[in-house]
Amino acid sequence: MNKNEKAELIAEAKELIQNASAVYLTDYSKINVEDISEIRNQFRKDGVKYRIFKNTLFKRALVESGKFEKLADHLEGMTGFAFASTNPVAPAKIIKKYNDTSQKFPLKACYIETQYFDGSKLKELAELPTKEEVIAGILGSLNSPASGIVGSIAAVIRDLVSVVDEVSKKKAA
Repeated sequence: MNKNEKAELIAEAKELIQNASAVYLTDYSKINVEDISEIRNQFRKDGVKYRIFKNTLFKRALVESGKFEKLADHLEGMTGFAFASTNPVAPAKIIKKYNDTSQKFPLKACYIETQYFDGSKLKELAELPTKEEVIAGILGSLNSPASGIVGSIAAVIRDLVSVVDEVSKKKAA
């Protein structure tokens, strides 16, 4: 690999780092081609980019980008990199799902936004709600008071109609 190719790979890694809201480092040394292809497909479905870079080139990209500096400590062995931009917890869910059955795709470390997590936090990360789930919860909370008000108004009107109906029945009798 010549200097130009290395520079291109560093630039690509740096761009992925800059555009990512989360970066996950995995150890893919124990996984076979069929399984890694399946995992890549799952990543792709969730908008996650999974790439393999030489550790030294990725370390340079980290230094040049100025982000996720603690990941450099985990750049040993066969390392795969998952970059998430829209759903930062999607890679954790996919990695955990695979590890629940095989234990062959461990998480080394990750950053979500500016928060660093080591590989032992995979279970907690995978249990975090996605951005869409958080938004749905907020919207549900906002709709609850409105539906409560509508229900209260409907109950008052229903009670008023019942009272008027009872009064009309008494006058008729």
